[in-house]
Amino acid sequence: MQFHLNGFNPGDPRFSDPRDARVAPPVSRTLPATCDVMIVGCGPAGLNLAAQLSQFGDIHTCIADAKSDRLLIGQADGIACRTVEMFQAYGFASELIQEAYQVNEVGFWKPDPNNPAHITRSSKIEDVEEDLSEMPHLILNQARVHDYFLDVMKRGPGKVEPVYSRRLVNVAVDQSDSEYPVKLSFISVDDLGKQTHHEVRCKYAVGCDGSRSQMRQSIGQQLVGDALNQAWGVMDVLLVTDFPDIRLKAVIQSASEGNILIIPREGGYMVRLYIELDQLKENQRVDRAHMTPEILIDAARRIMAPYTLDVKEVPWWSVYEIGQRLTTSFDDRADGYAPRVFLAGDACHTHSPKAGQGMNTSLADTWNLGWKMAHVLRGTADESLLATYADERRAVAEDLINFDREFARMISAKPRSKENPDGVDPAEFQKYFQLFGQFTAGVAIQYRSSMLVGPDTHQSLAAGQVIGKRFHSAPVIRHGDAKPVQLGHCMTANGAWRIFAFAGRAIPMSRDCGVRALAEFLSSDSRSPVRRFTPEGADIDSVMDCRAVFQTHHHEIERSTLHAFFKPAKGRYGLEDFEKVFCVDHRSGKHVYDMRGIDKERGCIIVVRPDQYVASVLPLDDYDGLSNFFDGVLKPLSGAS
Repeated sequence: MQFHLNGFNPGDPRFSDPRDARVAPPVSRTLPATCDVMIVGCGPAGLNLAAQLSQFGDIHTCIADAKSDRLLIGQADGIACRTVEMFQAYGFASELIQEAYQVNEVGFWKPDPNNPAHITRSSKIEDVEEDLSEMPHLILNQARVHDYFLDVMKRGPGKVEPVYSRRLVNVAVDQSDSEYPVKLSFISVDDLGKQTHHEVRCKYAVGCDGSRSQMRQSIGQQLVGDALNQAWGVMDVLLVTDFPDIRLKAVIQSASEGNILIIPREGGYMVRLYIELDQLKENQRVDRAHMTPEILIDAARRIMAPYTLDVKEVPWWSVYEIGQRLTTSFDDRADGYAPRVFLAGDACHTHSPKAGQGMNTSLADTWNLGWKMAHVLRGTADESLLATYADERRAVAEDLINFDREFARMISAKPRSKENPDGVDPAEFQKYFQLFGQFTAGVAIQYRSSMLVGPDTHQSLAAGQVIGKRFHSAPVIRHGDAKPVQLGHCMTANGAWRIFAFAGRAIPMSRDCGVRALAEFLSSDSRSPVRRFTPEGADIDSVMDCRAVFQTHHHEIERSTLHAFFKPAKGRYGLEDFEKVFCVDHRSGKHVYDMRGIDKERGCIIVVRPDQYVASVLPLDDYDGLSNFFDGVLKPLSGAS
C-alpha cells in the first residue's frame, strides 16, 4: 500500500479521505468498583493483555490510562517476525502485513576510503534468514497496532474498552481479602481542574504504565541499571533525497559526524531516522528545551554527505538517552503468597529502541502472562502458575539487555581507522547483526525447564521443534478442504493447549497407526488429560486442541476412516469440525517432517502451550508422559468429562 503522499495523516490509510479515518473521542466511562483484572496503561503490553483476556466472557477485565484518548502517532515501529506470529493468533496479521513496510534487505554504509568526509555503501544483506518464520519483519506505526488491539478487545466475548483520563495514585494489597485483595486508587481531572478520586478492587492488577510506572513504585520495586551517556534523536520525515537506499533499512557510520539508522516507514514515502547526537558527559541529560527538528535534520545532512536531504514534513520527532535497566522484581510475590500485582513492558525493563525490541518484548511479556491469568481465573490451574511469569520473562529481559548493550555500543561507535583504532569495523558490526538475527526476529527465546517446559529426553523425535522455543510453523494441506495452510495458524489466542500428533510410517488409521491409538486413549481412557481437564458440557477442544498430521497424500485418506476424536461435534448444534487433520504438502515439495526434523518412522507428540511455545516432545505411545505433564500444570475441574 502507498499512502502519506500528500502529508502524514493518522488512522486507517484505507480511507481515501483522511477525515473519514478519524475516530470519535472516546465515550466517557467509569471505573468499576470491582473486577477480576485491572490493567493500568494502554500501551502495547496493556492492550495485548486486554485483548487476550477479552476472549473470555467470564473474566471481567478493565484497562485504564492517564491519557485522554488513544494513541494517534506512534513511538515504536519495528514488529519482529515472532510478534506477527502472535498477531496471526488474533486474526489481524494479514491486514497488518498489507499496511506495513516489509524489511527485506539491510544496506551498510561506511566512510569512503578515498574521501572519508563522504559515505559509501559497503554491502547489502538479507534482513531475515530463510525459513526463520513464515511471517515477515515489519515496520508500522505503533498507534496502528494499538488500533488493531482495540478492535479485538471490543469484539471479543469479554468486550473490553479503555477508561481514559484515569491516573493511578497507589496500589495496596490486602492478602486477608480472599475475593478482591488488590485496591487501586485513581484520580481524574475534569475541564475545570476538579479532581475526582476513584477506587477499584480486583483479584489481580498489572502495571503496563511505562518506565516511570506508579504501579512499580507502589509495590516497592525500582529500575536498576546503567545509562550509556549517549543521546540520539529520532524523527519521522517525508523527504526528497538522492540517497539510493532510502527505502531500505540502512546503517550509516560516518567518519566524524556520527551515525544514522534509517528505517523506511509504511506507505512508501515516510522514513524514520535515528540520528546520533553528541556524546553526553557523566550525569548530563539531553537538553530537550533547546532541541529542534532543524538541529536533527542538519545532523543527518552532515552524516549522509555527499547525499542531500530535503525534508518536507516532520510528523513526529523526539530525543532520548540510551540506558539499559531492569526492575528488581516483575511481581509482588511474598513468602507464602502467590503474586497479585504484576509488571510488564517498560515498567520492568528499558533499553535502546534501535534493535526494535521495545514494543516486541513488551507484547511478549503479556502474551506470556495472559493465558496463565485466564487459567487461574477460570479454575483450570492453581494460582502457583502465575509465579512462572516472572521466572520466565525476567530471564528473557536479562538476555535482551545484554544484547542491547552491545548492539547500542556498536551502532554508536565511530568506524575503526588509523586515527580511531578503538572504533568498530563496519564488517564486524555487520557480522554481529547477522549473528543475532534470530534474537532480533524474536525467535531465539527459549524458556528453561520448569512445570511448563518438559525435559528434552525425546527431542530427537522433533529436532526442529525445540522444547522451550516457539512452535515453528510449516506448510501443510488441511485434509477437510484440501487448503494449503500454515500448521501453526490453527493456534488462536483462545487459551487452549495444542497437542499435535505426527504420524509415523503406518497406514493412517490402521491397526498399527499410533495416531489412531492416541485418539482412542485421549477420547476413552480414564487417564486421558482431555477427559480429566475438560469441563462437562464444554467443547472437547476448549482446553486441549488435538490435531493430527499424516505423511500420506491427502487424497489417500477418506474422512470416513478418521477416528471420531478428530472430527468432533461442537457448539450448540453439534456441528462437525473439519479442521483437525492435516497432511504433508506434496505439491509444494515443502515436507513438514523434513523442515522440522520430525521422525518419519516413529512420529511423535508435540505439546504446545497456549502462547505457542513447545512444552514437550513425546513418543506417540507415551500416554503416561502426556498425562503426567498435564497433571503438573492443570487441576481437574468439577464435572470433567
